[in-house]
Amino acid sequence: MTVLLFILGVLFVAVGIALSIALHEVGHLLPAKLFKVRVTQYMVGFGKTLWSRKKGETEYGVKAIPLGGYVSMIGMYPPAKVKAGAAASGAAESVRQSSTGMFQQLANDARQAEAERLQPGDDNRVFYKLPVYKRMIIMLGGPFVNLVIGVVLLGIVMVGFGSAQPSTTISEVNKCVVSAAQQAETGQTDCLPSDPQAPATAAGILPGDTVTSFDGKPVTDWYELTRWIRDAAGEATPITLERDGQSISTTITPVLSERPVFDESNELVLDANGDPVMEEVGFVGMGSTQELVPQPVTAVLPAVGENLQAIAGVVLNLPQRLADVAEAAFSDAPRDPNGPMSVVGVGRIAGEISAMEEIPFEARAASLIGLVGSVNLALFVFNLIPLLPLDGGHVAGALWEAVRRGFAKLFRRPDPGPVDIAKLLPLTYAVAILMMGMGALLIYADIVKPVNIFG
Repeated sequence: MTVLLFILGVLFVAVGIALSIALHEVGHLLPAKLFKVRVTQYMVGFGKTLWSRKKGETEYGVKAIPLGGYVSMIGMYPPAKVKAGAAASGAAESVRQSSTGMFQQLANDARQAEAERLQPGDDNRVFYKLPVYKRMIIMLGGPFVNLVIGVVLLGIVMVGFGSAQPSTTISEVNKCVVSAAQQAETGQTDCLPSDPQAPATAAGILPGDTVTSFDGKPVTDWYELTRWIRDAAGEATPITLERDGQSISTTITPVLSERPVFDESNELVLDANGDPVMEEVGFVGMGSTQELVPQPVTAVLPAVGENLQAIAGVVLNLPQRLADVAEAAFSDAPRDPNGPMSVVGVGRIAGEISAMEEIPFEARAASLIGLVGSVNLALFVFNLIPLLPLDGGHVAGALWEAVRRGFAKLFRRPDPGPVDIAKLLPLTYAVAILMMGMGALLIYADIVKPVNIFG
C-alpha cells in the first residue's frame, strides 16, 4: 500500500506540473492570437512529437520530453538591415562579408529560416512588428498564468484545508535533555546514562495528552505556552492535562537549557552568518501535534509574497546554490533543504508525503496541492530572469527597444527599428546549455543525495 501511495503522489505532482506547463504556454498562445500573430505550433514538451493535430493555422501537440514547452510564432527575428545608400551589388557584398563570422552566420541562418516560414499576407502578422506593450503582454502571459495558478492553489490549501499550526496536544515526550550545543558538536540524538531526565517525562506527561493550564493560566495557544515555559526555568510549576477525557494535575520544573531564539512571529532568529541565535531558557522536552487551521483569504497574498521572496533569494544566489549542490552531490556534505532541486526531487518528496499513512489524508492532500502551487511560483520567478531564451529575456529586449526608440524620438534621430535578438543567439545557446547542465546536476544530486525535509 505504501508503494502504491508513493506512486500516486509522484503521478499527482507530475500531472500537476505538466498541466502547469501546458497552461503556461496557453498564456503565450491566447494573447498572440488576440493580437493576430500567426502561431504555427503549440507544443508541450521537447523532442519527438508523440501526438499532434492541426486546427486552423496552428499545430497542437505533445512531445516526448515533458520538461517544458513552446509556442512558435512567425517573425520572432526581424530581417537584417541593409545600410542606406548602398548599391545593390555593394549591399550584397556587405551581406556576404558580414556572414563570414560564426556568430553572424548563426544570426543570418536564423533570419533565413524565419523568412522561409512567411506566407502571403503575413506582413502585418509578424511578432517583431507588434508594439512593445503587446510583445510584453505575450511574453509575460506565460509567467502570469503560473503566478495565478500558484496563488489559487496556495489559496485552496490555506483557506480550504488550513495551514499547519501547533496544537496544545502533545505529540512526543523526550526521555532526557540533550542541549542544542551538544547535539551540534557530537551529533547525539539518543539519551546517554549521564543525561538528565526530561522534565515532561518526570512529570508523567504522555503523548496524546492535551495541556489545559500552566501555572493556573488557561492554555489555548502552543506558542504562548512555550513562552511561559521558557520563562519558568527552575520553578516547580503546576500543569493540568486532559487524558482520555480525564483531568490530570501534576507539577513540572523546566530546566535551563540552550535553545534557539524565536521572534514575535515565531520565526527562527538568525545571526549575520545565517546560524540560529541561541539563549539559555526553560525547557521541558515535549513537542506539539500539528493541526490544519483554516486561514482567512487575506492571509493568502502575504503568504504568496513570502514564498516569492524566498524563491527570488534562491535565484539571485543561484551560482552559489548550485555550487553547494555540486559539493553535496560529490562529497559527504549535507544537502541544503532550502536549495534548488529538479522535478525528480520534487516527485520524490511528493511520493514521500503521499506514503505517510500516519498523517491524515487531508493533510497529505494539502501538502501535495501546495507543492504544485510552489512549483508554479518558482516557474513564475525563474521565467522572469532577463536572459534569452527565457520569457524575461524577450521582455528585456522589448524594453530596450522602447528605450532606444524613445531616445531617438527625443533627440529627433531616425527610428532605430526593432531590436535584432538574432544577434543574441550565441548568448541564447550558451544560456540554454547552462540550463541543461544545471538540470543534469540537480537530477543527479536528487538521485544520489536527495533533499531530506522530513528529518
